[in-house]
This record gives sequence, structure tokens and C-alpha cells, in this order.
Amino acid sequence: QRRVHGIHQQRTMMFEIATIEEDVNTNYFFGFLGIACAVVFANLGSAYGSAKSGVGITSMGVLRPDLIIKSVVPVVMAGILGIYGLIIGVILNQKIGGTAAGYYYPKNGFSHLSSGLCCGLSSLAAGLAIGVVGDAGVRANAQQEQVFVGMLLTLIFAEALALYGLIVAIIISQQSYARTNKLI
Repeated sequence: QRRVHGIHQQRTMMFEIATIEEDVNTNYFFGFLGIACAVVFANLGSAYGSAKSGVGITSMGVLRPDLIIKSVVPVVMAGILGIYGLIIGVILNQKIGGTAAGYYYPKNGFSHLSSGLCCGLSSLAAGLAIGVVGDAGVRANAQQEQVFVGMLLTLIFAEALALYGLIVAIIISQQSYARTNKLI
């Protein structure tokens, strides 16, 4: 009787250990998914903003080649969005790599996923806004140079959306969770 109970307890303990190891792998999956989301979505926003604004600059350059350098502002602002994703990706990678084996809990993985999504999707939204405003703005600037200041202000507010996402992502990524009751 006692030997059977000891074997059952041993199997249960082995099952708990296996479950914890599987959870740790899942936790890491969510953490690394956060890194991927930050970088991929930020770069999508950056690429779209640069491409859409670049089309406007090219069209405008036919009419007013003297304004091409002045009209590169939207492309530069869109390029910064990719840097935001890179920053969060590096921060999250350090957080994931800096944890001891077996101590990367579900809350850490979910926190890092939400951090990456926050930065990535905010940068994607900002890239869409920068692309549309940049395209229309540089074309309008070719016809009326007084439009430049309004375009610049609109671009700054569009870029601020990504900056807000970056700030919140940094705050979320700094959260660290630990279990108080260890199973092992």
C-alpha cells in the first residue's frame, strides 16, 4: 500500500514538473512573439509611411524640383517608427534573456506580448497617418508653400501616436512578476 502510494506521488510530481516546463516554453513563446510584433508592425508602418510619402515627393519633384529636400521630412519621420520597434525589441530580448531558467512566468510572457503589440500597432497606425498626410502634404506644398507648416504639425501629431505607444510599451515591459509559491 505504502509503495503504491509513493509511486503515485512520484508520478504526480513528475507530471507537475513536465507541466511547468511546458508552461515555461509557452511563456517564452509569448515573450518572443512580443518582440516580433514590435519589430514587424513598426517596420510595416515605417515602410508604408516612407513609400506613400515617397510617391508624393516623386510626383511633386516633377513640378518643383527645388522643394524635394524640404519635402523629405515625412520620409524621415516614417523611418523613425522602425527605430521605436527596434528599441522595444532589444528591451524585451534583454528581459527574456535575463531571467533564470524556469522563472519566466505567464504574466511575464503576456506582459511582453502586450508591450510589443502596443509599440508595434501604435507605430503602424502612425505610419499610415504619416504616409497619407505626407503624400497629400508634399503635393499641396508644391502648389502653395504656406501649407508646409500645417503639414509639419500634422506629421508631428501623427508621430506622437507612435511615441505614446513606445512610452507605454516601455512601462509595460518593466513589469516583472514572480510566483510566491514554488511548486518545485
